[in-house]
Amino acid sequence: MSFSIKNRLKSFPYAIQGIATLVKTQHNARIHLFATLGVVTAGFLFKLSGSEWSLLIIAIIIVWLAEAFNTAVEFLADSITKDHHPLIGKAKDVAAGGVLVASIGAAVIGIIVFGPYLARLIYE
Repeated sequence: MSFSIKNRLKSFPYAIQGIATLVKTQHNARIHLFATLGVVTAGFLFKLSGSEWSLLIIAIIIVWLAEAFNTAVEFLADSITKDHHPLIGKAKDVAAGGVLVASIGAAVIGIIVFGPYLARLIYE
């Protein structure tokens, strides 16, 4: 099958549906959505520099990717069996751990970026 821009464009609705499924079905994705909106709003209010925006955007993307892959692992695992299986449990735990690591890293980046702005608000 040859490359076709038309066929590539046809795949976008599936990707958008995937994002919608993520947000509709996952409580943590909704938390990430509100956190993302809060961070972006704060970024505009504090008039962040380009490098600060870059750090935040990378952190946001990594968290969303981790949540998406975690959800994909859960959906695939649940399609195999609803019964407890030790390896499936480990796979789900590892995927969830990846989201936790990404979220902690994003929080640290947020503290580094927003910390000086918040300190100025408090101490000035």
